[in-house]
Amino acid sequence: MKKYILLYVTMSLLASCGTDKDDTAGYVAIPAEIATPLLFQQLIPEAVMPEDNPLTEEGIALGKRLFYDTRLSLDNSISCASCHKPPEGFSDSRALSIGVDGTPGTRNSMPLVNLAFNFSGNFNWDGSAATLEAQHEGPILSPVEMHNNWPNLTATLDADTSYPLQFEQAFNVTTITKTEVTKALAQFVRTMVSGNSKFDKHLLGEATLTQQEQNGLDVFLDETRGDCFHCHGSPTNPLWTDNAFHNNGLDTSFEDRGRGAFTGDPNQFGQFRSPSLRNLVYTAPYMHDGRFETLEEVVNHYSEGLVFSDTIDPLMKAVGEGGVQLSEEDKADLVAFLRSLSDPSFINNPYYLPTNTP
Repeated sequence: MKKYILLYVTMSLLASCGTDKDDTAGYVAIPAEIATPLLFQQLIPEAVMPEDNPLTEEGIALGKRLFYDTRLSLDNSISCASCHKPPEGFSDSRALSIGVDGTPGTRNSMPLVNLAFNFSGNFNWDGSAATLEAQHEGPILSPVEMHNNWPNLTATLDADTSYPLQFEQAFNVTTITKTEVTKALAQFVRTMVSGNSKFDKHLLGEATLTQQEQNGLDVFLDETRGDCFHCHGSPTNPLWTDNAFHNNGLDTSFEDRGRGAFTGDPNQFGQFRSPSLRNLVYTAPYMHDGRFETLEEVVNHYSEGLVFSDTIDPLMKAVGEGGVQLSEEDKADLVAFLRSLSDPSFINNPYYLPTNTP
């Protein structure tokens, strides 16, 4: 029996099979749950599931349909998946994603992975959304992304021959509002769980690291060499991020003030949320602005590219020397280890891939 199963949910886009209809109480959606990877069960708390938006088969299926529907954008040209592509780890290979009018955005698309386990909330690079439901409002309304508005979007969905029934089945409503749209999208994104990389299998005794990968892990955990684990976790943290905000020595001044632009706190200028190291093979380019095209460039930054600013994170202890000064062998080993955190079953999981809509 496999120890790892991504989901115990039925992703039928019609969402009507098996749905009970009570003439007095309305539709009763079928509860669903994430089948949490074994390592997650052993090492971290359960996924965050809001009481006012529990997972249901109908809600997830509706969210999946919305995720791939270009009608969420004002000119019907892009969907959520346009900037969060499955083959690219649900991120974007462009440094800056392109909005409906062809204008580039200001940041690289963060990968959508394991967000149900972001226990602190604070989604986006700058933590500007407290919940996954709130996170989905931003791209729909942003003038450099979908550039839509709620009256137009809900009218578009209501005019469809099948959406109203799906919303009624998922949320027992007869009027589509932004609340149901964001709840459905959040449900689908919460099911995006990745925990089946080579390194996961190694920890479960199902795979063996190469000597180079093991050496790379040693570099990662060594405070005198890579010193990566403070922000990105260790084998005891399968999320491979602390989901906190850091200034990691990219710039001496900040055109994009990151967390500080949202909070208004100058002490947080240049801070951005640590991305997960999962699926790095698929999610290039890297950093909040996509400035690094390869993992080798990322490692070089921490090795000899750090620069000082007033809000530099204390964890960047080697900033005075420009970085941790890794040997070329250590760099290659570290990259090999980082690659072992990628999960091909995640980007190829049919539950997450587009299917025909009604």
